[in-house]
Formats: sequence, C-alpha cells, structure tokens
Amino acid sequence: MAGGSKVDKHESLIIALLSSPDIQTAAAKACVSESTAWRWLREDEEFQTKYKAAKKQALSVAIAQLQQAAGEAVKTLRDVAAAADSPASSRVSAAKSILELAIKAAEIEEIEQRLSELEAQIKERGK
Repeated sequence: MAGGSKVDKHESLIIALLSSPDIQTAAAKACVSESTAWRWLREDEEFQTKYKAAKKQALSVAIAQLQQAAGEAVKTLRDVAAAADSPASSRVSAAKSILELAIKAAEIEEIEQRLSELEAQIKERGK
C-alpha cells in the first residue's frame, strides 16, 4: 500500500479518530479517504477490534484521571460547605453535592455486595 502499510494506516486513523471531532477530520489527519475510513469502521473486523480496544484504553485512562482528581474535588466541596464567608447558596450547593454523591456511593457499594453474593450463589449451585 502506497504511503504506508495498512496496519500503519489503521493505527493512524485510530489515533485520529480518538482525537478528532468527526470522521472527516480524522480521515484527513490520517491521510486516508473518508470513504476508506467509513468502510473500515463498517466492514473491517481487524480495524474494528483495534479501534474498540483503543477506545476502551482511552476510557480507562480518563476514568483513572477522574479518580485521581476525586479527592481534590471532595476537598473543594468540603471547603466551600465549611467556609463561613462563602455565600449560603454555595454552601448549600456543596453540601447537597456531598450528600448526593455519598448516597450514590453507598448505593453502588450495596449493589456490588449483592452482586457478589449472587455470583457466589450461582457458582455454588454450579458445583
């Protein structure tokens, strides 16, 4: 393939897709035609597998970054909620956010516990 191997073009398009607002822009960045980009997205199983893995990896990185920032976000909410010089509306909003997030976290923990128990029961029955 002129201009690089198909594998190189796949990788270029995947990188471009992950960093571009649309397929047209991604195709141009990757130096492939828009029709080729669409065809690979629809019909090329190898490309689809690589693209899906790359999207999953990108999402994992984003989630890790959010988790790293979560502690600072909680500290900010606590600081605003506790600051006597913050407007009352800001303190109420921060307190409300803290309560809502705490409730969601408790619900998730409960669901995870129940799921683990169900999985254990299914595994036990399968023996």
